[in-house]
Amino acid sequence: MPREHHPDGYRKHARHPIGKRPATERTADFHEIWAPEWSPEALQDQGERCVDCGVPTCMSGCPIGNRIPEWNDLVHRSDWKEALQQLHATNNFPEFTGYTCPAPCEDACVLAVNDDAVAIKSIERAIVDKGWEEGWIQPEPPTERTGFQVAVVGSGPAGLAAAQQLNRAGHRVTVYERDEAVGGLMTYGIPDFKFAKRRVEQRVDQLGQEGVQFVTDTEVGTDLAAERVHAGHDAVCLALGAQEPRSLPVPGTDLDGVLPAMTFLPQENRRQQGAGGPEGVTAKHKNVVVLGGGDTGADCVATAHRQGANQVVQIGINERRSDERAADNPWPEAAQVYTKTYAQEEGGAEEFAVNTQALVDLDGDGRVDELQAERVEWAYENGRRAGKTVRDPDLRIPADLVLVAIGFTGPDNNPFASLGVERADDGTFATDDRLMTDVEGVFAAGDARRGASLVVWAIGEGRDVARQVDRHLTGATELPASLQTSNPPLGQ
Repeated sequence: MPREHHPDGYRKHARHPIGKRPATERTADFHEIWAPEWSPEALQDQGERCVDCGVPTCMSGCPIGNRIPEWNDLVHRSDWKEALQQLHATNNFPEFTGYTCPAPCEDACVLAVNDDAVAIKSIERAIVDKGWEEGWIQPEPPTERTGFQVAVVGSGPAGLAAAQQLNRAGHRVTVYERDEAVGGLMTYGIPDFKFAKRRVEQRVDQLGQEGVQFVTDTEVGTDLAAERVHAGHDAVCLALGAQEPRSLPVPGTDLDGVLPAMTFLPQENRRQQGAGGPEGVTAKHKNVVVLGGGDTGADCVATAHRQGANQVVQIGINERRSDERAADNPWPEAAQVYTKTYAQEEGGAEEFAVNTQALVDLDGDGRVDELQAERVEWAYENGRRAGKTVRDPDLRIPADLVLVAIGFTGPDNNPFASLGVERADDGTFATDDRLMTDVEGVFAAGDARRGASLVVWAIGEGRDVARQVDRHLTGATELPASLQTSNPPLGQ
């Protein structure tokens, strides 16, 4: 039944987001960590907590400008189908974000000034869950075709968003993917227990029915000449992601048992898909050290738990964040406070302000046995580390497997280098205000253009590059803008 709107709903209902399965239960399998079921009535109460404020700062915190107050209210009023329409108006794949996004919108919620934010992420997930369950999400092929051909190189969230937008504008779109399945890091980087791969597959099926063509197991620039792709299409979008790992500048990184995170994580994803076999490295019965305190590091920790590691230690080079906002981190900025990750909820040790000095082979067999480090206190200048005080110069941690998750420097290849596509100083593809590279008609988007970031940024970039490509081809565009606005989201 429709409900009356109550602007004081936050006084009536406490925040109750959709939860996770118990840690002891979920570490025994590779199923999603999230509670699989939720109550529509409970989510309607959560929607009622939205105060419908005059300046919706939650939208300023969202990189794609989701119409959050609208769909909060629609869920509260039980109009789930219209809520889905409003959600899809700004986000091609809301399940990608509803399950994996850290929700900067919640940090920017007006209630977060002195109360618990609205459970925006849970409401988003619930809307799209219900959309699939009810059969409301259907292919939307264009009514007519423009005659233009567009190639999208890379099938992560940026590439898929660009492909869907361009296809719906009437262009013929072909997506080239070097791996055997579509999805980029949504398929091979994010673990199955964090994001089930059937969610990618159902979107790929939707895009296929809309007319998007997929070519997998094909690396442009190697298996297929870049010149051929360029000549055979009216425009090209490079959405390769940013998988070149940042190097660890210490001795011992060449030892067996030292792996980049994006070598380790895809191996398990392939096993879960029945495609990887027993080969590859696992954490079973090993002392595991994960270098890096971000999302990728957390995914390595959680994967090691499920593989049966003896011990898992996650190391961050920076100090532990405070439990409270600092004065120079005011609302509505993303709160720079300590939050235990889902992986640390499952166990393992967490170390901060540890500066790795060396990875050591103690017995001469060519394998890593120990991490040697120092515990430090950093001095900062202009927000950057500028000096240190050593508190413990001889920290030693047993390590049979070291997983390096300290970030990425940009795309791991440049298939259009021979045609003149240049990189910026940070390793990403250089583009102008049209998101076009130095080569006419060749665009770039997502992590490949802006650097490794959140899934939500990638979707926004894909939508923006589609708008720019459409304008380039036809002289005008009716595709909606996202990131490329005069009022960019907080934190851009």
